[in-house]
Amino acid sequence: MTSTDKVSTRDRLLDAATELFYRDGVSIGVEALCRAAGVSKRSMYQLFTSKDEVLAASLERRAPEYWERLGPAPEDGRSARARVLHVFEQLELASAEEGFRGCPYLSALVELKDPEHPASVVALRVKGALTEAFREEARRGGAGDPELLARQLTLVFDGASARAGAGAETLAGLATTTAAALLDAAGVT
Repeated sequence: MTSTDKVSTRDRLLDAATELFYRDGVSIGVEALCRAAGVSKRSMYQLFTSKDEVLAASLERRAPEYWERLGPAPEDGRSARARVLHVFEQLELASAEEGFRGCPYLSALVELKDPEHPASVVALRVKGALTEAFREEARRGGAGDPELLARQLTLVFDGASARAGAGAETLAGLATTTAAALLDAAGVT
């Protein structure tokens, strides 16, 4: 097997893992994963030591795309307030798409319940980066307590994402206005 074949096999596994774990949850079995990827279990175990490692790698691989979809571009010159609201606007748009199941990182954390699990470590880091982005914008926008505001915004983001992902709520006009109320209360411009 050439290194090109291994990259292709790895990519197929990670693509299948990303789709299956998001759509059906982390309890998907190795056989179903390998079948969806079109690879043998032997090939999977040559590349990864376990399904847990595949899950962690798929979440890691998805992180840049996740932030690119939600976050404003680094060179976006809008105000801190507008940059935070952009994240919630993107969440509202994503939640209206067919197949939306909420934040994949929050879902993994909720399902796994083990902060030491390799996928939980990745998910906690990605969720922490979101909170850090909110914290930085809160500082830039003049919030009196940027740490508290960042945590509140993350709570709203996660709660909105979970409720929309479960089909319990539509977010259109709800997540953004809730975030705006927090920004107003904190005096963020």
